[in-house]
Amino acid sequence: MMSGTIPCPMLTVRPCRGLVDEKFQVVVKNLPPGLKVTLHSLHQSEDNDFWEAFGHYVSDTKGTVSVAEDVSVGGSYQGTEPMGLLWSMKPVPGSRTGLRLQKVDVRTPMVVRISVYGGHVSQGFREMAALAFADVERWYMVPGVRRVDIRESDVKGTLFIPPGPGPFPGILDLWGGSGGLVEYRSALLASHGFVSMVVKYLPLGESVPSDIGLSYFETAFRLLQQHPLVTPDRIALFGLSLGVSVSLSMAVYSKVAHPQCLVCVSGTHIISIRDSLAEVMAEIAKNVHKTRYNEEKQVIWRDLILPIPSDPKKKIDVGQIKCPLALIVGGDDQNWPAPESAVDIEKVMKDAGNSHLLTTFSYPMAGHLFEPPFAPLCRTSIFIGQNRKEAHVLWGGETDAHAHAQQDSWRKILSFLEQHLHSSGEGMLLRAQLEISGSR
Repeated sequence: MMSGTIPCPMLTVRPCRGLVDEKFQVVVKNLPPGLKVTLHSLHQSEDNDFWEAFGHYVSDTKGTVSVAEDVSVGGSYQGTEPMGLLWSMKPVPGSRTGLRLQKVDVRTPMVVRISVYGGHVSQGFREMAALAFADVERWYMVPGVRRVDIRESDVKGTLFIPPGPGPFPGILDLWGGSGGLVEYRSALLASHGFVSMVVKYLPLGESVPSDIGLSYFETAFRLLQQHPLVTPDRIALFGLSLGVSVSLSMAVYSKVAHPQCLVCVSGTHIISIRDSLAEVMAEIAKNVHKTRYNEEKQVIWRDLILPIPSDPKKKIDVGQIKCPLALIVGGDDQNWPAPESAVDIEKVMKDAGNSHLLTTFSYPMAGHLFEPPFAPLCRTSIFIGQNRKEAHVLWGGETDAHAHAQQDSWRKILSFLEQHLHSSGEGMLLRAQLEISGSR
């Protein structure tokens, strides 16, 4: 380089391709020492909404900023937060209200542009020229994961199969009351070595089908169990919200489904699923008068099934659970009484002598919607209920605390599943085989 020339700033993100639950490192070099800069992330969702995050930094004596090591002194996150450019994302100013960032097509990556700007900037990024930028791809599927549509025995769902000869442990993935077919968690679980089948059991914005009950989920369980690449005696149930009630009901009442372990996130044992899910939802609807609203007119539904009934017949008898159970609980859950339910579950299981099967992970300021690591908090969003009625629902959670809860709980969930579904050493070997090579 000729004497007197000023090198151009250089921004790198490594790895530039990786799983969504994998950390990356953002480094900017060739800056003047002591320069104030802003690191900015921008993502355009599949709904064509823009999400952003930013942090304010000062370059060190070598003219370098490392997001993994340096402190953000302002912006959408503060402190040393290696992944703050992802988990603190929010819709850009002027966006539609009630947005939730969810991946629809898991066969394509989430693309995020990371840019560096001169000065400590908080707005107007589109009107400014970046000093440097780099694009990063965040995937839910490692190369070789197969996605298979399931339309069999009246069950609708999607199966994700890891690469390799198998057989693999299986997971039946059960989402909540929002309905539809949400695939991204199952795709990510397959990337960690599990055959995962996500099941659709509630239509979007329509009435609950009268023929959906425990037998529907038993059929789905058998389909997964009978797959030639699934180890039939190593199957877990993974439930979120209403999916927790389904998972607990199956573990206690089913004569055909015998899960090896349960992962229950933000749910309750108060709702028992047997003959008809529609009847259960109708019973809950009778308590609509218990709905609360905050100052912003956002709906709070957690009181609809409170108080916790003392009558054992009015809740799932978790004292009969015979397999390990992991509860994930957000202390600021404004949608479901998960904290109160966890306390009662622990009491019932202790009285029944099976509390040794229970592991509870509680996060005081986390909300209802636990996502894979580094996803932005959805504190409130538009919920489309039956008959296409929209409600602006409060899910709860504080941004920083919820982000750290998602990262910690996901690590513990994978460890729990590995412990109870994989044989010794099998999971570590498989994970090494599945690591992304850096090219697609």
